[in-house]
Amino acid sequence: MRPHVEIVDERDLIWHIAEFQHATGTAEQRNLSYDEEDGSASLKVRFTSDWSRPAGVHQADTEWYVLSGQVVIGDTTLGAEGYWTAPAGVWTPPVTVTEGTEILLFREYGDWHFEPAASDRETVRPDQALIVLDSAAMPWIDVRDGSPMRFDLGGTPVPGLYIKLLHRDEKTGFYTRLIKAKPGWREVPLAHHPCSEEAYCLDGAFDYNFGKMWPGTYFWRPPLIRHGDFTADAEKGCTWLIRSDADLVDWYTENARVEMHGDATNWGDGFPQSAAPRWIEPVRSRSVGRWDTPTYQ
Repeated sequence: MRPHVEIVDERDLIWHIAEFQHATGTAEQRNLSYDEEDGSASLKVRFTSDWSRPAGVHQADTEWYVLSGQVVIGDTTLGAEGYWTAPAGVWTPPVTVTEGTEILLFREYGDWHFEPAASDRETVRPDQALIVLDSAAMPWIDVRDGSPMRFDLGGTPVPGLYIKLLHRDEKTGFYTRLIKAKPGWREVPLAHHPCSEEAYCLDGAFDYNFGKMWPGTYFWRPPLIRHGDFTADAEKGCTWLIRSDADLVDWYTENARVEMHGDATNWGDGFPQSAAPRWIEPVRSRSVGRWDTPTYQ
């Protein structure tokens, strides 16, 4: 299980040697979130030399999103905003990367293991395939028309948001999308939903109950955690890369608060050297600071 991470600034995180097998060249990674049980991870990767890897198959469902630089996969050259994904066992053509390139790399349901191969594994479903996209060339679609939100289960359209759907698994509903909020966009209630959700802020900024996000900040949130009261930057709005592990439907709560109960025995009034217990909080990094209002959840 991944820990609840909300919010971290990736610049506060240390660089590790990147987890690649059968590759030529060097790279390093920042661990945005990491499942120590199965190796699932969300990573910021920086290639410190020209880099290459032969064709083969991944043990994990794998996604790359290019932040800057150049990635060549098979016969396709991807620049900034390029994207590719290969489900576990799906044959992936040779990949080459130019020194200095930075990407977001996501692994699900497996670790970094990669094996050179000439074809798909037998476990691959008929609907699973390599997807390669230039998301910069894709149109933004109003969320009412392009959202993976399950309107049939009670989900409601959210005016002012726009989407580029990069990938959706037909069996599980797991999806990756780009979301853009128009300047000053606002959504007041707190919401929770049956799927996990993670996001990396690409541009702009927004405030919500956990604090403020700006480019390079990130969260990974388990299912059923309330979040919201969003306000996008008044001039730039906000753009995120967002992923969820199942179909999405928001359930809203007005006036949400949590309370801490208990009877103090040797702390509080009358014990001047004591301190009250802290609220349970997700993992946060130093640039983000303490959560201002941990009861607002």
